[in-house]
Amino acid sequence: MSRPAPRAVGELLSSALPQMGDRLTEFRIRRAWASVVGRDLARRTRPDGLVNGTLRVVVDNSPWLHELTLREADLASMIRARFPEVQTLKLGLAALGTERAADAAPAPRPVPLTAADRADIDGAVAAIADPEVADTARRLMTTARRFPRSRQPSTPPRAGSRGAV
Repeated sequence: MSRPAPRAVGELLSSALPQMGDRLTEFRIRRAWASVVGRDLARRTRPDGLVNGTLRVVVDNSPWLHELTLREADLASMIRARFPEVQTLKLGLAALGTERAADAAPAPRPVPLTAADRADIDGAVAAIADPEVADTARRLMTTARRFPRSRQPSTPPRAGSRGAV
């Protein structure tokens, strides 16, 4: 029996949670923005949101907004060539500022796993029959414990919680 080809986590999430599709596409557009529209245009614009196939693009000043309004069809075709999910553009004026705090935040440092963390993970994974799914769940839970949002060492789950990480 042949195994199916590996699939990206983003693809799996999109099929499992359809509402995540626009968010994942928006993230990919933000990361590739300069390579899609060019450095000069990327300095004056940024993608601001994707909702139901409409990409909102903010521009930092009125002359550039006017220029892009005239070139909207060309800009849309450049974006659609790389991201076919984008059907239309909506241009708007806004201050671009610097990177958002979330984008500029330093990468979190890993926290060593304790014996209690390992026991919690083993207990949660034991209920999963499929070995591949169990292995994936183990990796995800280990990563979640090693990189907690609070950046403090993880603590055992409270009584009544279901061992969520």
